[in-house]
Amino acid sequence: MEFASSYGWAFFIIQGTVITLQYAVLPLILGLIIGIILAMMKQAGNPILTLTANAYISIIRGTPLLLQLYIMYFAFPGITGYKISAFAAGIIAFSCNSAAYIAEIIRAGIGAVDKGQFEAAHALHIPYYRTMLDIILPQAMRNILPSLVNEAISLVKESAIVAIIGEGDLMRRAQMVAAEQYNYLGPLLVAAVCYYMLIVILSHIGKRIERSLNAKY
Repeated sequence: MEFASSYGWAFFIIQGTVITLQYAVLPLILGLIIGIILAMMKQAGNPILTLTANAYISIIRGTPLLLQLYIMYFAFPGITGYKISAFAAGIIAFSCNSAAYIAEIIRAGIGAVDKGQFEAAHALHIPYYRTMLDIILPQAMRNILPSLVNEAISLVKESAIVAIIGEGDLMRRAQMVAAEQYNYLGPLLVAAVCYYMLIVILSHIGKRIERSLNAKY
């Protein structure tokens, strides 16, 4: 690599912030969607749905994220014969992993909602899925917002492992610069500052949203 200025390597590392953010935002959104489905399956009262959701959550939470990433990037193409990009493998692995934790967060949030609202919806013959989507989940989301922000922060920090499969995130770019310049301290410090700033920004956004929701209710 050749840099236009003596500090060009720092800008090269900082550009990896965009990729790191993608591994925090996209898996959080997809994980939230899958997590809501899993939480609803657990609360549905159907033994098959509950067993399926519990099995998924148990397997995902009981195995390392790195292993799941390896399976998606290395093993999946060998089984299916379909080559998957490093970015797609990372997003899928992170989303599936995040969904298991978000499902448990949502389940706890649903448990905090007054049971009388479930009974009232049942008495009014409101379908289960409408009860969850229109009545229960909006209240649960307000309660679990801090936990979701913590999950986003965890995704930012855990995203560093995608460097192993060659993704050009903050960590990977810092490693590339360090290997070229034979100097690890500077590149790693730049990456550390970028990670810290991302987490501070996410925390601030979460607090702003939480204050806004508290003011409305």
